[in-house]
Amino acid sequence: MSLLTFTTIYAQRPASGPPLTAGEEKVFLLGADSITINKLPDGTEIRRVVNKVIFRHKGALMYCDLAIHNVASNALEAYGHVKIVQGDTVTVTGDTLFYYGNSRLAKVSGKVVTLKDRKRTVTSNRIEYDMASGVAFYPDRGKTVDAENTLTSKQGYYDTRTKISTYYHDVKLVNKKYTLTTDTLVYNSLTKMADFRSPTKVVSKDGTVIAKNGSYNTETGESVFRTRTTIDNPDYTLTGDSLSFDNLNKKGFAKGNVELVSKNDETILNGDFGQYNGKLGRSKVWGHALTRTVISKDTLFMTADTLYSIEIQGAKALPTKKASKNVIDSDTSDAQKPRQLIGYKNVLLYKKDLQSKCDSLIYNSLDSTITFLKKPIIWSGKYQMEADSIVAQLINQKLRTMYLKAKSFVIAQDTLFNFNQVKGRRITAFFDDSTRLERVFVEGNGESVYFAANEANKPMGMNRVECAKMTLNFKRNQVNRIQFVGQPDGRFIPPQGVKAEDKQLDGFNWRIKEKPTKTDVLAKTNFKPKPPKIVKPIEKPQDKTNQTVKKEVLKTKVKPKLKKL
Repeated sequence: MSLLTFTTIYAQRPASGPPLTAGEEKVFLLGADSITINKLPDGTEIRRVVNKVIFRHKGALMYCDLAIHNVASNALEAYGHVKIVQGDTVTVTGDTLFYYGNSRLAKVSGKVVTLKDRKRTVTSNRIEYDMASGVAFYPDRGKTVDAENTLTSKQGYYDTRTKISTYYHDVKLVNKKYTLTTDTLVYNSLTKMADFRSPTKVVSKDGTVIAKNGSYNTETGESVFRTRTTIDNPDYTLTGDSLSFDNLNKKGFAKGNVELVSKNDETILNGDFGQYNGKLGRSKVWGHALTRTVISKDTLFMTADTLYSIEIQGAKALPTKKASKNVIDSDTSDAQKPRQLIGYKNVLLYKKDLQSKCDSLIYNSLDSTITFLKKPIIWSGKYQMEADSIVAQLINQKLRTMYLKAKSFVIAQDTLFNFNQVKGRRITAFFDDSTRLERVFVEGNGESVYFAANEANKPMGMNRVECAKMTLNFKRNQVNRIQFVGQPDGRFIPPQGVKAEDKQLDGFNWRIKEKPTKTDVLAKTNFKPKPPKIVKPIEKPQDKTNQTVKKEVLKTKVKPKLKKL
């Protein structure tokens, strides 16, 4: 008795099948050129259909050249020119199809397998498509392409209904404006939002973003980063514990351990919060704000409630250290944009040759001036200067001239620890190449106290002079010569006649204890410099020959004889 029953049917394709029913449970054969029906002893019917095969299930059509259809398990195997059409939105093509009708899972494989909807195409050599949920999965390397982006990864999911894709391992998203690489990415084709939860790099013509957790709008360039992130471009580097950035308008906001590095003028801003506006060339940092600016092999440290770095619009670019002296006239490709560095409220400044406390401060790199506002006090060496406002002029990045305006007071401590003093409405102080006080010019209600000493540095007495205008010349912190304009009113007091009250002009206040140090500035901002890397010295190889000789010498060394007791 035969175990199988074979029935071969050759039939014309039906002119029309039953009406489409979205809720039908069984896979329905719409047509084929030939059908071979195999019946197993248990009654299971296996159909082999050949040429121009069409199946339908749950409203989806499946095409192939040859198919094996298990009627009982509601599954089929399809080979050759496989195509699935689901509604008018999704089409899947490949070489081989395994379809499980009860779960509606389609496994398509081939040299090139594609899943297309209206706006994107997924390509791989294997795609598993859950027709019930509309989710496609490729377990091997695949690619998703739409009008703006090409996205590749080792594994990926695509939800044809929500248009949300999830990609894993060696993920790369390429757009004409940027390239994004990561290890895990969730991408919404409708909102154009890319969400990542692993180390990610976004590279564009405007710079590079390094992040671990965030969202990126691939259309507008707007982004939100939830962990420590760095944005790096040719002009600056912005880093923060969390960060948002608008690439179109070139605006960034950072929060937590913010660091903004201006590459053109070697300026670093640190703080709790930071803002950057690339179009206007403005940066703002506040909350434990600190700036470090390199000035002629020295670093200017400054803290304030708020720090600003503002590009001076319309000004000619300045040469960088790498550029030649004539770079402004010849080529600005290696030139830096002149900027204003502003400290607002509670300013402390430290530079090796200059320290200050003031309400606000403006450093202008275009003319190398520092303006101190609202009753500032400045120390330079053994000099102390106060006024309602002060302007410091730097030449070759060294302090050369100081302009004190209104209620000006200059104190210079000499080698005998006496205080030479000058006060007036306006004072201009000149410094030599070593930043030592060289000359002081006083205009309006000038008063001075200066101590005289001989060549042996022995005190000779003290002078008190009042004059509308006067010029005092200093040498080694001592008044060497004085010139008056108009009739001076003065007196000389010998050493034995100098009283304590005569030694000080009205308003004298030696505030050396308030002079900020580098440590003071850094401590106020809770900034901790990175410790230098300790490089272990390379050990020289030992001379084995010499060691062998030493061992042989020890072996042959004569031991002393012990005397018997």
